[in-house]
Amino acid sequence: MAGRGGVGVSQSDAVVVLAAGGSTRLGQAKQLLTRDGETLVHRAVRLALETSPAQVLVVVGANADSIAACVADLDCELVSNSEWQSGMAGSLRAAGENLGPAVQRVLVLVCDQPALERRHLDALLEGARASEAGCAATVHGDALGVPAVVPRDWFESMPAAGDRGFGARLGQQPAAGIYRLEAPDLETDIDSPGDLAKARVRGWLDG
Repeated sequence: MAGRGGVGVSQSDAVVVLAAGGSTRLGQAKQLLTRDGETLVHRAVRLALETSPAQVLVVVGANADSIAACVADLDCELVSNSEWQSGMAGSLRAAGENLGPAVQRVLVLVCDQPALERRHLDALLEGARASEAGCAATVHGDALGVPAVVPRDWFESMPAAGDRGFGARLGQQPAAGIYRLEAPDLETDIDSPGDLAKARVRGWLDG
């Protein structure tokens, strides 16, 4: 990938955008919802690219053709998870199998945090580089979650199925070994019609 905005490419950083879910509780594909006319999946990938990683992987499953069309103008690689119904773990495992050999750290994003901004990603990457464990995570109440930066080797132990991502392992890291970033707005993700209505009221999604 060429550098963007005058920033050099980091050969040791990659980004994985998880976009395989079927949005069953919401009743429509959350990846295709829009903010300022831009689909959430396109926005997530665009913000990822702005951090100048060596590689951006987009894991697709449900609605794969529509999502692929949304990001066709962006410099990213699509990874298919045919078993997307088995949960997030399968998507992470599929992504891990496609990471480049020089990648050391991976920024993991989802598509249903419409308040996400570039500065949050930059802060996580900077914090991860300075942390003892090479990790950074977003604080969600009493838990840690995405967006998060994790070491590449964490993907190697990911099971082929299940809904658990890296949250439990992030929570097990010593307090001094992981960078934690508060971001109350990112606690609003789009899982239900109520979440959708809340995000629209706050101006994070188009009506």
